[in-house]
Amino acid sequence: MPLEIRGGVRAAPVPGDTPQERQALRWAPDARDRTADPAYVARTARENEEDGLDSALVVQSSSWPDPWLVASWALAATSRLRIAVAHRVGTTAPTVAARSLATLDRLSGGRAAAHVIIGSSDRDTARDGDHLDKAERYRRAEEYLDLFTRYLTADQDIDHKGEFYTVAAARPGLHPRPGGELLSFGGSSPQGLDLAARYAEVYAVSPLPLPDTRRRIAQARAAAAAHGRTLRIWRHLTVVLADSDEDARERVRRLRREALRLTAGGAGGRWREAVQLDRDRERGSSDPAQGEEQVAAYVRRSLTAAYAGSPATVAARIGLLRSAGVDIVQLDLPVETDHDRELRRTLVRHLRTGHGTPADRRNW
Repeated sequence: MPLEIRGGVRAAPVPGDTPQERQALRWAPDARDRTADPAYVARTARENEEDGLDSALVVQSSSWPDPWLVASWALAATSRLRIAVAHRVGTTAPTVAARSLATLDRLSGGRAAAHVIIGSSDRDTARDGDHLDKAERYRRAEEYLDLFTRYLTADQDIDHKGEFYTVAAARPGLHPRPGGELLSFGGSSPQGLDLAARYAEVYAVSPLPLPDTRRRIAQARAAAAAHGRTLRIWRHLTVVLADSDEDARERVRRLRREALRLTAGGAGGRWREAVQLDRDRERGSSDPAQGEEQVAAYVRRSLTAAYAGSPATVAARIGLLRSAGVDIVQLDLPVETDHDRELRRTLVRHLRTGHGTPADRRNW
């Protein structure tokens, strides 16, 4: 099966007054405030499609625009691009979410999917009135996905009485188009792997070194096979492209300097409230009193983990993921100028043809 190349559609541009500032701030944690810009959504969705990408993800957070509505706007602006909508369990009833997915899939001609998440931050889920801890959210997710998937295909009334949900005589008036991949799920915990194996068509594997990636993919596929199912594997990548590898290394240095400058001091307050930093604080991996340094550490970590190089070099690195069993690669990279788009198009061409010049794998 050909490699699926995925991008992303945001509801509004990254903050910044110039393309250079926006390029840099893509590496900062996401601010909680984000408006909805209809022209931007439509334009970026069309650019994903025109540049040869197959699909795009619309992300979710407690304060951001509704991802189902953003996805509908993106789908209406395109004719081929598929959209995966990040959907957090607990924000709506499973029957309501299933109807949203089925409706979006029908209106778009079979181009919609849901990427189910449970929420990585207790603080962020509480902003939507969900006060379960992570272990409880996983337990609820099992019941949620069972009812969600049953309801999607139901052709007669169903009843359900569980720990978290009770419905009586529930039946959808429409179904998604048959044959599509409707659900993806991530999570590196045993519970996340089990839920993906039982209910999803796609498993989002965490960023890991290549040997660990291979082992994780083997575990996921074995877990799915135990239920008589198969899984495609999705891997998210942050990417910095330039015309040459040396130019890419210099671009990383420039992006780091600019992102650190823009998020420092009094102007950095909006980034210190980011959900990604809530998650780090809850896991005990940072000191809440070190707000500015926490943002700086996030910037450095993001750029250190990026696939940086020419399109040919990055394509060769992605080829190793492909050989490890990855079916979907999501390219998360700044696209603010015509040159950015040309670099992305060149990378896509390399990925389609299998070309690319391998770099020194010891540094991968």
